[in-house]
Amino acid sequence: MSGGVDSSVAAHLLKEDGYDCVGAMMKLYADDVVNTGEITPTNKGCCSIEDAEDARAVATALGIPFFVFNFSDSFGREVMDRFVSAYHNGRTPNPCIDCNRFMKFEKFLVRAAELDVEYIATGHYAKIYKDENGRFLLAKGIDNTKDQTYVLYAMTQQQLSRTLFPLGELNKETVRDIAAKLDMVTAAKRDSQDICFAPDGDYAGFIERYTGQADNPGDFISPNGEVIGRHKGIIHYTIGQRKGLGLYGPAPQYVSALDPKANTVTVGPAEHLFAKALKARDINLIPCDKLGEPVNIQAKIRYSHPAQPARVWQTAPDEIHVEFDKPQRAITPGQAVVLYDGDIVVGGGTIV
Repeated sequence: MSGGVDSSVAAHLLKEDGYDCVGAMMKLYADDVVNTGEITPTNKGCCSIEDAEDARAVATALGIPFFVFNFSDSFGREVMDRFVSAYHNGRTPNPCIDCNRFMKFEKFLVRAAELDVEYIATGHYAKIYKDENGRFLLAKGIDNTKDQTYVLYAMTQQQLSRTLFPLGELNKETVRDIAAKLDMVTAAKRDSQDICFAPDGDYAGFIERYTGQADNPGDFISPNGEVIGRHKGIIHYTIGQRKGLGLYGPAPQYVSALDPKANTVTVGPAEHLFAKALKARDINLIPCDKLGEPVNIQAKIRYSHPAQPARVWQTAPDEIHVEFDKPQRAITPGQAVVLYDGDIVVGGGTIV
């Protein structure tokens, strides 16, 4: 239970279905990790002190026990350290994927087993079911505007077999209506759309506070290698970025490449952002163990990106090649590419 409306209603629905429920929250970081003096864990983000109080209030109203598990060491190692390392290496990570992969559906699932709890459940908008061969599949929920399968693509068969998504058949409006009728304290609570440990959106600022070191300035260069200015450090930039560059000229300039070894940021016109193919590693496949022949799928290159027609094939045990029907804008190393066959998640990997 995150202290939001979705997990609150998920708990209610499970109890209504006859499950013996226990509410739990993961404490993922020390409060001073995100405290910038203006934005603190108690007024933005998720899994804050305030959120824990709301989750406990809902659990009390539902008549179920509630626990807080301190996983801050694991979260620092598996999520925040990976986030920092990716930015230092010129990549743009998605820490919510790592949190699901290494925390919710790994550490949390292990803790559930230690407590003899058969399933874990969350408020994700997604569905799980078995195919005719008994293999577990992950699919989009009925509310396409809240689909969260992009951040769940790394789930394994074992994890899917022990997970419940009670909201898969509901839309957000219905969930809020249920919460309002039950007079839940979370009924009108806004959705968190921020990275929990960087709730002010200043990722470079978080990295510098977390490491205690400022990033090294370097050169902006043109596509032909000409030095055209100075940048603040590569952790301040991502592929496709236009704002905050401090460069002025007759045409807009966009970040098209990051080179951590040379400490350069390449900028150029918008047309330099388009590419038709990508390579991804650290892959996970759900309906099958490996891809045989090339297959036609739809692929998303970021959470808010509509899935696009593409062809994918496996080039190594832990590598896939994705070729789109049309060039895509700002394919970004460090982000995930997630593959779909209609509403079914085929799998995904990290763009390299």
